[in-house]
Amino acid sequence: MTSIEPMGRRERKKAATRKNISDVATALFLERGFDEVSIREVADAADVSPTTVFAHFPQKEALVFDEDDEQRDRLVSAVRDRPQGTTINRAIHTFYATELKANVDEHGNDVTRIFVRFLNETPALREYAAKMWLRHEDALSDAIADELGLPEPTPEIRVYARFVLQMQLLVNENDDPLGVLDAGFAILDGGWSPIEARLAGGSAR
Repeated sequence: MTSIEPMGRRERKKAATRKNISDVATALFLERGFDEVSIREVADAADVSPTTVFAHFPQKEALVFDEDDEQRDRLVSAVRDRPQGTTINRAIHTFYATELKANVDEHGNDVTRIFVRFLNETPALREYAAKMWLRHEDALSDAIADELGLPEPTPEIRVYARFVLQMQLLVNENDDPLGVLDAGFAILDGGWSPIEARLAGGSAR
């Protein structure tokens, strides 16, 4: 098993600065509206320069999504590190459900609902969120292909990866996210499981 070395002091400082900027920006956006807050105002409130803000976030929308790379890595790990005998579909379902519950546990139901409503009512953020999740499509497809012993993703794998990532967007738009999540993966499981077994040559993990 490969061990992950802890971040050094410099990396921890950068991560803390990035999180603080994102937290400050999100609070301002929720209070006044996304379009009403400038990068300069975010920088002033976070006590950094606008240059520092752009060093961590290439565009304004990214301020709200400060864990893009981390989410991709956790998604891929959910596939690669799933327990023995666990299907890929079940592993991703569990990953999504765990992420949803962790978010509610950390922020509470009311804050979570307010934030999700804010995302859904801000066109620029909805568009960015959609593109953000779909950027993970290649990484997820490659991980699934590798787990099934294939040299590259098949059309079925790419279609499945797209559906799985679109599921996250559907969940965020619904007042019953866990219910939608369970329903979506139940449907995917019925269509994906036979394909997974066929592509893997019928051998169980």
